[in-house]
Amino acid sequence: MVTNTSGKKKTAIARATVSDGEGRVRINSQPVELVEPEMAQLKMLEPFRIADDELRDSVDIDVTVEGGGFSGQADAVRTALARGLVQHHNDAELREAYREFDRSLLVNDVRQSEKKKWGGPGARARYQKSYR
Repeated sequence: MVTNTSGKKKTAIARATVSDGEGRVRINSQPVELVEPEMAQLKMLEPFRIADDELRDSVDIDVTVEGGGFSGQADAVRTALARGLVQHHNDAELREAYREFDRSLLVNDVRQSEKKKWGGPGARARYQKSYR
């Protein structure tokens, strides 16, 4: 059985394919253990720490992630992995465990950075005005 899921954070989009296997997790065709920086790697593997390690040993997961920076990509991968595991195993207890730990494991974070506008250096800030 193969399950496809996705996760988003800022401008990063992760697409995960979960299939029966022996515990391989690959991010953009490279093992998750090689992902740098280490904080991003720890963030990506959070769904496995909440669930059992036996759960990881029963599936192979391939993730393709694009856009954004390393932190946004890590959050997007985290969401895609958690959703994929819940869908693949169809486990209500696992869904509740994820929801209790952090809702963003199952729900995309819809916040986006605001567009820069004219009259200032950023979205809200205005250029300084001099009277003399």
